[in-house]
Amino acid sequence: MLFLRSASGDDPVNALWLFDPANREESLVVDPEELLAGTDPGDLPAAELARRERVRESGSGIVAYDALADLSRVCFALDGRVFLAEVILPGTSPGDAEPPPIHVVELPSTGDAFDPRLSPDGAAVAYVSGSSLRVTGTGGDRRLIGGSTPTVSWGSAEYIAAEEMGRTRGHWWSPDGSRLLVARVDTAGVSEWWISSPVDPMEAPRAIRYPAAGSVNAAVGLAVVDLDGTTIDVDWQVDGRFEYLTDVAWPADGPPTVVAQTRDQKTLVFLEVDPDTGATIERTCLVDDLWVDLVSGAPRLVDGAIVTVESRAGTNRLVVDGAAVSPDGLQVRSVVGIDGEGAVVVRASTDPLDVDVVRVALDGTTEVLAGGGGVRSAAVGGGVVVVSTAGMDGPPATIVLPGGHLIASHVEEPMVRPEPTFHVVGERDLRAAVLVPDRHDGSPLPVLLDPYGGPHAQRVQRARSVFLASQWFADQGFAVVVADGRGTP
Repeated sequence: MLFLRSASGDDPVNALWLFDPANREESLVVDPEELLAGTDPGDLPAAELARRERVRESGSGIVAYDALADLSRVCFALDGRVFLAEVILPGTSPGDAEPPPIHVVELPSTGDAFDPRLSPDGAAVAYVSGSSLRVTGTGGDRRLIGGSTPTVSWGSAEYIAAEEMGRTRGHWWSPDGSRLLVARVDTAGVSEWWISSPVDPMEAPRAIRYPAAGSVNAAVGLAVVDLDGTTIDVDWQVDGRFEYLTDVAWPADGPPTVVAQTRDQKTLVFLEVDPDTGATIERTCLVDDLWVDLVSGAPRLVDGAIVTVESRAGTNRLVVDGAAVSPDGLQVRSVVGIDGEGAVVVRASTDPLDVDVVRVALDGTTEVLAGGGGVRSAAVGGGVVVVSTAGMDGPPATIVLPGGHLIASHVEEPMVRPEPTFHVVGERDLRAAVLVPDRHDGSPLPVLLDPYGGPHAQRVQRARSVFLASQWFADQGFAVVVADGRGTP
């Protein structure tokens, strides 16, 4: 298992680490400070700054990476430069010999690399540079496509997809590494907005293309691009019916697939793509009179079956080929992945305050892998499930299942200690939390309301970190009320 971790709680620089479940040991793979020793860190590319803003990334060093399925090679960007590391996996050294040092090389690049992706054969890396998609490797660096039209970019996600739909990437390798699926974004029709610096009035405002509600969106295309630059357009919009390209995948064991949505968000379609012609076949279509929620990880194919998450009588249920398999009352929030036995691992809730990690077999058998009070995220692969838990009793913790190994953490303790009381309010049983000053004597307090109010973010959960700012305000002498409204999960 590869993961990122900094050296201490006050060090924002992430290094790349490897955990071996067999011997339960953690080892350093790449230290970015050693890798860049003696060089001046450059400015991050604008696309990388935007990505970090959208995913609320505050760290530095290695903040994202892409690896082969067996983790033997991994690529990443540092200060706009592309690096490739050979990872010596446990048990791959002959006899009892000590594994050789990790081999890290810098690949040729333009110096403003963003979102590097490793080909499945490990021979090349595709990355975004400005408005172009490039390919680099031992044979050199070259532009694959893009760069000829000012408002057109290739290989990256448009604003709406990255900010609202969870699709942060715009290029995907074929399983044999001979071609890629590449998104094409044209912002010519999108309104231009100007943003001024709030701290430097002498800095000229910068222009951005921002699709305000009800205005023209970016025109998004998708093409199969061979390594010689030959392109085949993909008919994912199906005669103009669909406007949003919400997800794309090119699995190792099947054809590429696309998830698309209409602008009114009432129809979601799952398409199979013929990469040789660009033609698409509809595999399933979800329709709702109000809207169809986008669920991370679904729809998808599992052993030929179509797996979706659909609202059935008030419960978001895991559905396989049209039949609901997860139990009524278990609200499936996202599909994490598929385990080694073909079961689906999901994040799900029976109480809005908590998020559990649950294994759902295709026959409907369910098993809670990690549950109880707290909010959990997970990743699955290589025979393990990695679960990170944020609760009320301490700092976030990450464990590896099976075995329950706790990944070492250097997170610092916050200066405030939230102790909210949770409440169910109103005729819709909405969740609310109330925070008062530390060691409050029970006397009357002025009230501050601290809701989010948007449709995506849920504020009232059993996780200490979401209440840190609220508790700080409470400690200034207020009763702080946090409430979730209709439309939150």
